[in-house]
Amino acid sequence: MSTKRFAMIAGIVYLLVGIAGFFPALLTAPDPAHSVSLNVLHGNLLGLFPVNIAHTLVHLAIGAWGVMAARGDGTAITYARSLAILYAVLAIMGLFPRLDTVFGLIPLHSHDIWLHAGTAAVAAYFGWYASQRVNA
Repeated sequence: MSTKRFAMIAGIVYLLVGIAGFFPALLTAPDPAHSVSLNVLHGNLLGLFPVNIAHTLVHLAIGAWGVMAARGDGTAITYARSLAILYAVLAIMGLFPRLDTVFGLIPLHSHDIWLHAGTAAVAAYFGWYASQRVNA
């Protein structure tokens, strides 16, 4: 699979996740141990992944960026590399109190940690290793 295809698939997945975050029926009660000051649409998406309105908007932005980045090799590589770094940082932040809610704004704890780490690993593969085949 090419880096452009990765960017398109990741973009579509994040757009769909972002859209899903707007449906209260897909949210379960949030973990009371991790409170956020922004409680709009705060809950666990599909019962697993903590989200709120800010988290949902970030998903939409990353999804739109991925779809747009899929237009070219260079932009897709930049997207994949940026996603790898961003999501690695978010996975690490999810391990520490106060950082696991971005100072009370965006929940990053629980199942988000492994999801962000996995996203970072896949994006790193497409951003560096797979992109080398394009430049070879």
